[in-house]
Amino acid sequence: MHWRRRLFLGASAAVTVGVMAVAHDVMLPFILAAVIAYVLTPLVARVERFRVPRAAAIVLVYAAVLGAVGSFARGVAPRIAQELRTLSTELPALADEARTRWVPAVADRLRSFGLAAPPLPPSEPEAAPTSAFVARPQPDGSIAIEVGSGLAVTETKTGFRVDPARGNRVEPFDPGRALADAVGKTFAYAQQNSLEIVRRLRQLVAAISRVIFLFFITLMLAAYMMMTRERIVGFFRSLVRPSGRAGFDALLARMDRGLSGVVRGQLVICAINGVLSAIGFAFIGLKYWPVMALLAAVLSLIPIFGSIASAAPAVAVGLTQDLGTATFVLAWIVGIHQLEANLLNPKIMGDAAKIHPVLVIFSLLVGEHFFHVTGALLAVPTMSIAQSVFLHLRDVTAKDDPELAAEGRAGA
Repeated sequence: MHWRRRLFLGASAAVTVGVMAVAHDVMLPFILAAVIAYVLTPLVARVERFRVPRAAAIVLVYAAVLGAVGSFARGVAPRIAQELRTLSTELPALADEARTRWVPAVADRLRSFGLAAPPLPPSEPEAAPTSAFVARPQPDGSIAIEVGSGLAVTETKTGFRVDPARGNRVEPFDPGRALADAVGKTFAYAQQNSLEIVRRLRQLVAAISRVIFLFFITLMLAAYMMMTRERIVGFFRSLVRPSGRAGFDALLARMDRGLSGVVRGQLVICAINGVLSAIGFAFIGLKYWPVMALLAAVLSLIPIFGSIASAAPAVAVGLTQDLGTATFVLAWIVGIHQLEANLLNPKIMGDAAKIHPVLVIFSLLVGEHFFHVTGALLAVPTMSIAQSVFLHLRDVTAKDDPELAAEGRAGA
């Protein structure tokens, strides 16, 4: 009878995996609901200790958490909206500063290292167009306009653009002109494609509406999971033979130790990261510091790469003020991440949540490749579960060898 049970469970697992693979586009609410339920279950259990019914405890925890998030958003959102409006109005000035200040500085630095050709001397100005438009009368009374060889005509979405042609002369690479052209074309694209931008904004509104709908669906699913958590665990426990349920319980305990550090610990570290970033950015007077601090907190959910991504915009904004501000911002961010790596991670996450950095990077790359941002966010928790399963199976298979068993317990 054991082979029939194993065949049934194997076939059921294969069907489940197949259904999840086919319906992966709608699996996100269930995954997020499981994460929310896992994060909030300790709070619900703590409220239940005061003899509060579980349903009421879930409602109270939801009200407290959503109320805290709403109060924070209501207090911070006006300042962030103001900063974003200021940023939108200052974008042309920032672009001009990039062309007149940053681009020449970068070009000079490249020339100092011999990576770019020197600028053209005043005695060798850029060649002017050798010819221009030529109007030729036609027999039918119309006029044909011919473009001379000194001009280049490029078709765009709104018409034609006429630029001076550079001819066949090979010019040395000028990094200043290349960067300035790139900045200018970016703003020209925004002006010429205003209708496309409006269409994208409509798509953004529709996406926000969908996110709100999925948000409430996710909260409802998470509530059901917390209400029936014993039944869910009991169902999976019933799939294991009675003789193996002690090992199943040990596996769950190991997975909980790992996930409690990766999920709950990372959320705490993100909050600390955001607060410390806000303190440092406000102290130095960094422009748009609330936006930069919030960005640092959110991107900290992605280990390693999130820290790099959050540092780049803050340092770039600091450069628009002066080099000292940018240097302080970079040093402050590095200091925060040193504090996180050497103090917060060991204290908050604990030894049970440690995953080798190579595995972290591998899981992030794989998750981002297949599932983009969502995959990057869920990559490390998934790797933590896989590591717990691997270590558990290693311990089980090593029981017959005392030396391997002792080594497995020490490594765990």
